[in-house]
Amino acid sequence: MKRVLLLALMLGGCRREPTTAVADSAGARLEAAAETAGIVPDPNAPLQGSWARDTDRVCVVGTEKTARIGVSVDYGEDQACAASGTVERSGEALKLAFGTCKFDARFDGDRIVFPAEVPEACETLCTGRASLAALTVDRLSESRSEAATLRSTKGKLLCGN
Repeated sequence: MKRVLLLALMLGGCRREPTTAVADSAGARLEAAAETAGIVPDPNAPLQGSWARDTDRVCVVGTEKTARIGVSVDYGEDQACAASGTVERSGEALKLAFGTCKFDARFDGDRIVFPAEVPEACETLCTGRASLAALTVDRLSESRSEAATLRSTKGKLLCGN
């Protein structure tokens, strides 16, 4: 008898419609407060701007859906990468295209992260042992004009017109 009752309760629970979170629930308010305080990155943050970590630099100029992207990696002594291309954003996913070098990266609102392995076509963008693989940069600025000034080690504008 207990088993039948337990089975009936379990099956009854399977037919319930999922509850939707209310925008004004305590959890939603806590999440919004955490984003405002900078504790949790905002996944809807704008992608446009200047990004950097150590000697790695990225610029993004354009609309939220499709934009120009430039990358500069400089480890000195002919160890560098420079690339200009396009980026398409879909939530946290970024589709990058630098000519024939195409791959997906991640964006969490505070950071852009390239994959640990990039296609072989990307090697032509680099000299020496430098690589675009696993590049990770943090936001410096949301300024379009600042992002448009990023240059390669040879002086080429990477996000400019």
